[in-house]
Amino acid sequence: MANVDVVLPQPAVSPLSTHKPSPWFNILAGVIVIVGIIYAGYHLADDLSVVRSTRAYPFILLGIALFIALGFEFVNGFHDTANAVATVIYTHSLPPNFAVVWSGTFNFLGVLVSSGAVAFGIVSLLPVELILQVGSGAGFAMVFALLLAAILWNLSTWYFGLPASSSHTLIGSIMGVGLMNQLMAGSSGTSGVDWGQATKIGESLLFSPLIGFSAAALLMLIAKALIPVPALFKEPKGAQPPPLPIRALLVLTCTGVSFAHGSNDGQKGMGLIMLILIGTVPTAYALNRTMHETEVAKFVAVSAQAQTALKRYGDDPAPADPHAAAIEIVRTRSISPQTVPAIAALAGSIAAEVQTFGSLAKVPADDMVNIRNNMYLVSESLRYLSKSKAIAVSPADQKTLAEYKKELDASTRFIPTWVKVAVAIALGLGTMIGWKRIVVTVGERIGKTHLTYAQGASAELVAMVTIGAADMYGLPVSTTHVLSSGVAGTMVANRSGLQWATVRNLLAAWVLTLPVSIALAGGLYWLLRTLL
Repeated sequence: MANVDVVLPQPAVSPLSTHKPSPWFNILAGVIVIVGIIYAGYHLADDLSVVRSTRAYPFILLGIALFIALGFEFVNGFHDTANAVATVIYTHSLPPNFAVVWSGTFNFLGVLVSSGAVAFGIVSLLPVELILQVGSGAGFAMVFALLLAAILWNLSTWYFGLPASSSHTLIGSIMGVGLMNQLMAGSSGTSGVDWGQATKIGESLLFSPLIGFSAAALLMLIAKALIPVPALFKEPKGAQPPPLPIRALLVLTCTGVSFAHGSNDGQKGMGLIMLILIGTVPTAYALNRTMHETEVAKFVAVSAQAQTALKRYGDDPAPADPHAAAIEIVRTRSISPQTVPAIAALAGSIAAEVQTFGSLAKVPADDMVNIRNNMYLVSESLRYLSKSKAIAVSPADQKTLAEYKKELDASTRFIPTWVKVAVAIALGLGTMIGWKRIVVTVGERIGKTHLTYAQGASAELVAMVTIGAADMYGLPVSTTHVLSSGVAGTMVANRSGLQWATVRNLLAAWVLTLPVSIALAGGLYWLLRTLL
């Protein structure tokens, strides 16, 4: 029998093969960056006007740390934001330059309206003593190590066009720092990784790609069964845009993914930037100075109610050092009737100090970090109390303590608008400069055929809903994994076939990201701790 060569269907000619950036596109990017720098610089200078330090060292360190933190978000834009524009580019729904600007705009809006829950969920993974002493050498070693490790791995995977997860990378880096911190401390009782929180976040990162694959495949099958529009399931003809309704759907889903990405992924560097600001210039950022004097009375009243509620669940007397007892609660991530009085005593101390000073803006510089740390410890302790199975808190007291925790978090877990603007611009600029490698992988190298309109819309719609839901619950998920797995799911549902070489590379990057980032961050933390 004669040999027959099997010719597999190939993707159409890449719409990016002859693409060149428009001069106007570059000018627009430059204007956005300049305006962003002026805006962020003006508000940063205004915030720093309350700092009375004459030393240049804190400000130099602040500049270096912010540059590295925004560098992480810039590289994050290479990976995650680029995914949002892949489908509209490969279905010719939007020209590449316009698609990138459109996506960047809605990323920007998503960052601005983000709640901050993801940002501080990331921070809660860090060792408690490093959070409380972020201005020390060990604290800066922590921040620099995890950011540098995340940047190095993200750049490596971007260079090879692999849509690796920035979320996985950052979580792995945090775990690496926590593990090395524990190893270096030996048996001194130093905390390491919050495995409960890490498991919760790890599950969201693990299951979100599976959800993306299966949900996009199911949506594709439903669309084929219910929508009698053949053009929806055919690849684009040349550079011709799709029919208006299909084009509107694709642009809508691209917009939704961009917005959801900004509101979720954009937060991942915010919490670290806030740690940097608190560590270098605590006078300006340790406490939310916007609490008005009229709000002090409410804070003191809620604090008194919380103390009364806490006393019902504690065994007197309170320990001699409530601060140390609270640190032990957060370090061990457990609370008992013997340690509850420490939280009540610390809550009373905080209320007395805030009432004495009249507002957070009037707290002396020397007291700001101590008050912030006490607020952080009480808030975290209340979180563990709400989850405790050993202490049954009544619904009424749960409501009271939740209200008090909300007041504490408003005083310490805040993100200035200029930080959000800076992060949004870093994300958008990263997309504008490095989008092509990842977009080509998603659009051309996952399936054996060109991406159809229905495939692009299904993958984007699932990604938009998944990321938006994760943001509501304060869980970091990977835009990269959700969308690329969604594209793979639509290819399987459409029987288009997968390019297994690319799939194997994606899986390898998925598997290797955590161990490599753990090792990188742990090694960098050890090196920086030794030097600092």
